[in-house]
Amino acid sequence: MTAEAGAHAEERRDEPRPAWSLARDDVAAIALDNPLPDRVDREWAFGGATGKGAKVCVLDSGVETGHPSIGDLAGSVAISLGEDGETIATPDDEGDLCGHGTACAGVIRALAPDAEIYSVRVLGAGFTGSGKVLLAGLRWAVEQDYDVINMSLSTTKRAFSELLREIADTAYFKRTVLVASAHNMPVESFPWRFSSVISVGSHEDDDPMTFYANPDPPVEFFARGVDVEVAWLGGSTITATGNSFATPCISGLAALVLSKHPQLTPFQLKSVLYLTASNVGDNA
Repeated sequence: MTAEAGAHAEERRDEPRPAWSLARDDVAAIALDNPLPDRVDREWAFGGATGKGAKVCVLDSGVETGHPSIGDLAGSVAISLGEDGETIATPDDEGDLCGHGTACAGVIRALAPDAEIYSVRVLGAGFTGSGKVLLAGLRWAVEQDYDVINMSLSTTKRAFSELLREIADTAYFKRTVLVASAHNMPVESFPWRFSSVISVGSHEDDDPMTFYANPDPPVEFFARGVDVEVAWLGGSTITATGNSFATPCISGLAALVLSKHPQLTPFQLKSVLYLTASNVGDNA
């Protein structure tokens, strides 16, 4: 290297670093302990876990308080929009208006009996709702720092997709795990197609602890969702089929893992679910 070239190299080293870059002297300060063992198995992941300490939000049609399959809720709000489009979250005195949210909450409770379950109602009677209320409800839920948000619903309106992606990315970086249903029809919908979301389809096995990693995404996991007995209105149960009921299986499992290992990021949690799936490695 010539003296002139060396001088230019020195000048470059004195230039300001790009935004988001890491200074050499700061490397030691961000040293991380690996939260995962050399071998991740089901016993390590969720053996003995009950969901205690994990906060799970059911973003849906509401949840019937006091249902024998669910018990008490840790919180329940209904989302609406004000005159200027602002988000309004009020205590939900009506509860579930169509049964769907109650069904999802019951699946989560069965898997994670000690998890704190919160209801955020964005759907009305007859499964009616608007994309704007869905966006507002999801954004509000992410702001509450829940550990897991179960979304057994989606929208086919591409106009909402970018805002949904923005909210999903915000959740990911805030360490809130979004678990979303794939559409029951072969259509494009959101947010389950986003990589920052754990997407779920259904399988026909009866065991709620049987779940499969999909080698061909965008659906990433299959969980029990065919002819499932689920909680319903009036303290009753029905037999139902749909990706909606597979999704809370994965949400319940996520609550188990996070109750035992609360330090895991969404990326690490997804890796743990993959490594403990019924068709992966020693589990197959």
